[in-house]
Amino acid sequence: MMTILSDKITTARLPVDTRNKLLALSKIKKKTKSDIIIESLEMYYTQEENEIDSFSLGEGFFGKYGSGENDRATTYKKRIKEKLSGRMAAC
Repeated sequence: MMTILSDKITTARLPVDTRNKLLALSKIKKKTKSDIIIESLEMYYTQEENEIDSFSLGEGFFGKYGSGENDRATTYKKRIKEKLSGRMAAC
């Protein structure tokens, strides 16, 4: 069983501009720097947990409107040549 202690201290080295932004935000929002960092990390964790990869997002559409031709990926050059030669013959 993992116990999380709220009184543990974690130190992070921030670039000067990031530290200045944190200080300014702390004053504007009237919150402690720790509170802002905690909220930011929670938002980051939520975003990471909810992130869906592109395959999962489109999985329901794959193959839905198939052409019925199983070799299209390997015969595309042949099909292009046929279309081009057909256009040339029509001219």
